[in-house]
Amino acid sequence: MCTSTLVTVRFSVLAESSPGLLPRLLQPLAKRDLTADAMTARREGDDMQVELVLEAMPQEMVHLVAGNLGQVIGVMEVRVDAGSALKMAA
Repeated sequence: MCTSTLVTVRFSVLAESSPGLLPRLLQPLAKRDLTADAMTARREGDDMQVELVLEAMPQEMVHLVAGNLGQVIGVMEVRVDAGSALKMAA
């Protein structure tokens, strides 16, 4: 039996505002077959503050997605808040 630990994660991203920013930020999730449970974005002058929330993300993917978000063109900062964990048997 294989177990996977699922965690609630909030990625807070500060990036330069550009028309293609939001789809580029979703790409690291899409390529891992993950869907955000919530996404908020607001423009602050020339920058964008974006939050992506996943309620049940495999813990082993958190650092991978954070790294990919940091590589998106225009991203200046990525903060990760990983909350409670839940063990799931597969």
